[in-house]
Amino acid sequence: MGGVAAQPIEVFRPGRSSLSARTVSLLGLSFYLAATVLLVASGGIPLSRDVVFGWVLVGMLAASLADLRGWARGVLYDWLPFFALLFAYDFLRGQIGSEPLYEPHVLPQIQADELLFGSIPTVDLQARFFDPASIDALDIAAWAVYVTHFFAIIVIAATLWRVARPRFLEFRAMVLTLTASAFVTYALYPAAPPWMASEDGVIGSVDRTVGAVWRHLGIGSAASVWDNGSAFANQVAAIPSLHTAYPVLILCFFWKSGGLVRAICLAYALAMSLTLVYTGEHYVFDVLLGWVYAIVTYLAVRAIRSAWAAHRERRERAAAEGPLIR
Repeated sequence: MGGVAAQPIEVFRPGRSSLSARTVSLLGLSFYLAATVLLVASGGIPLSRDVVFGWVLVGMLAASLADLRGWARGVLYDWLPFFALLFAYDFLRGQIGSEPLYEPHVLPQIQADELLFGSIPTVDLQARFFDPASIDALDIAAWAVYVTHFFAIIVIAATLWRVARPRFLEFRAMVLTLTASAFVTYALYPAAPPWMASEDGVIGSVDRTVGAVWRHLGIGSAASVWDNGSAFANQVAAIPSLHTAYPVLILCFFWKSGGLVRAICLAYALAMSLTLVYTGEHYVFDVLLGWVYAIVTYLAVRAIRSAWAAHRERRERAAAEGPLIR
């Protein structure tokens, strides 16, 4: 019996033509990076923690377009508590900065530097290399290293959250512990930085080179923060140097990640340490204490988390085995 042969029916499978999750995320991240370059080029580098935090959340969203629910859960459970505690630190640090509990200390850190070097390295370095009338490549390089403090920790945390959440949680615990330790020290031991001691005539001439570079670049609003402070600034939060402690914590955290990563992190920690002394923001003594605080924090948090994980594993094993039958 003749007839027209049945034709196979085309079945539409959207998965074949739709973009993969990886492609969507890469496209979103590419647009985000391009937008970041344009924003920085037009408005400068953001220094406010809330602005940096908001922009990083947008970047995390761009990289998580294929998993919006996961992004929302991460913001709610992982990032809002993190940001809330860091914002509380900024706010409270500004409060104790405006009304310190004790008179800011000036001489101990000066005496420590003189004991170590026979003179004050900040004064010596600026006398040798800094000319406020002629901002050069060294000054701009020091400024560039300095401003990374305002976003490096959050960017690294966001990257860890995207690729290895357990590592993010460990890093978050270390950052918050280090920040809290520094805050307690600032409250109990306010200390004047070199530029402030210089203004009071206690040591030789010291300029705030970061502000000078901001003015050289034509960004007066940022320079005024260095000249006049802000509601969240504590001008006598110098011991320990948290600007040093964060890069050192990064170095400790990624120490086992391989030679290249270790070398980059070590170079960053050393560059920040030298920058802070040269720019007049810290004495060498402050910087060394920043190294100590970071290393102790890293070791302490690792030990506590390891002990807690072992305790939890023992409890789970005991629960799985059930009560002993006698």
